[in-house]
Amino acid sequence: MKQSDIGIIGLAVMGENLVLNMAGRGFTVSVYNRTTEKVTRFLEGRAEGKTITGAYSLEELVGQLKRPRMVMMMVKAGAAVDQLIEVLIPLLDKGDILIDGGNSHYPDTMLRTAYVESQGLLYVGTGVSGGEEGALKGPSMMPGGSPAAWPHIRPIFQAICAKVEDGSPCCDWMGKNGTGHFVKMIHNGIEYGDMQIICESYQLMRDLLRMTADEMHDKFREWNDSELNSYLIEITRDILAFKDGDGAPLLDKILDTAGQKGTGKWTVISALDEGAPLTLIGEAVFSRSLSAMKDERVAASKAYISSRPHFSGNKATFADDIRKALYAAKLISYAQGFELMRRAAKSNGWSLNYGRIALIWRGGCIIRSVFLGKIKEAFDRNPALSNLLLDPYFKRTLEELVPAWRRVVSAAVTHGIPVPALSSALSYFDGYTSEFLPANLLQAQRDYFGAHTFERTDAPRGQFFHVNWTGEGGMTASTVYNA
Repeated sequence: MKQSDIGIIGLAVMGENLVLNMAGRGFTVSVYNRTTEKVTRFLEGRAEGKTITGAYSLEELVGQLKRPRMVMMMVKAGAAVDQLIEVLIPLLDKGDILIDGGNSHYPDTMLRTAYVESQGLLYVGTGVSGGEEGALKGPSMMPGGSPAAWPHIRPIFQAICAKVEDGSPCCDWMGKNGTGHFVKMIHNGIEYGDMQIICESYQLMRDLLRMTADEMHDKFREWNDSELNSYLIEITRDILAFKDGDGAPLLDKILDTAGQKGTGKWTVISALDEGAPLTLIGEAVFSRSLSAMKDERVAASKAYISSRPHFSGNKATFADDIRKALYAAKLISYAQGFELMRRAAKSNGWSLNYGRIALIWRGGCIIRSVFLGKIKEAFDRNPALSNLLLDPYFKRTLEELVPAWRRVVSAAVTHGIPVPALSSALSYFDGYTSEFLPANLLQAQRDYFGAHTFERTDAPRGQFFHVNWTGEGGMTASTVYNA
């Protein structure tokens, strides 16, 4: 029997589709699932007649693979991955490769890489974005871990991934230990932000401009032919046009409570750990939490009777302002996400290629958009760029968008429409571009009640002072530290 190029463990929808993708690109794949009946069903169903071999034990799976053996785990993140690693290590030989293709938390991947390498094996944690369709037709893939594994997995990964217009693969090596899963986490955080600002734009058109679903469908169709061209705008266009069995918009019948799987929360926690102001994505995560409080919101809406003023402006003009505000906030979301990547790379000793990351997100993944090409160009111009807002294209574009953005946020506040992501993004922009912020008062307060010290404008940076504000506190200062 011909030996397989790679083994896949886990035949849920993502696992199955990746296997079919690999087989469709000419690779031979062995598959195993803990519930072995799934293996039989798969072989007799979607996998029939393809270069796919079934295994009914892990020992059998490993025995079917070429050396160095490559085993890709498509199982639920967390304890299941650790348990599977422990079972597989004794079955593998030095130089064999374990690959985690799930949504694992990157600190876990860092620990697993070190552990697996200590056992003489190689380890890869790879982000896979694009959902079911992407897995089958070409996802965006973000592998990282043991560098020696990349030459072996590269032919398969770059064959099955999505390609952009010039044929470039939407898969490249991210770096050592947890980089692959970290970059995927940032992708998902930006995805949260993108979805939230689109939802806020939808609510402004729905509740403020009183547009119908068909009218909003037309508007999103127009926007998808503009600089906003992206997968999420495209599917929003289609969702707004979708009718239920009675001919009414299905969207109007979907309960307004959102779920989440945790990657957005991980992104925000990482931002807090790194001291990165990830305000827009933070608000996107909290907005999902607030939406889940449906019963409380309904009760509160009855306790506080709304008296929203009627919108009296030009609806077509304001709809275009919403488009501009949406694009401006999108720029901020990516600027914040890439700033977090830069800080985490410094903390962890990673060498991330930010332009290349933008490029591999241009196809296959959920946040794919034409706009990502602008980010790649920004880092091509200046690989050491500290913040995308300082790039000439971003600066020029935001200067054009800011007036409309302010009008949209002002109207939303005036009319009682919640726009936490659009407004927090504007506050971030105003804060980032402000020479002065009131943190001098904050530091004075901290020194007053806790002797936490402060720096002075008339002294060198890094020199700290404490004042006896009350005449009773003395001159002993607290230890200087940054959290």
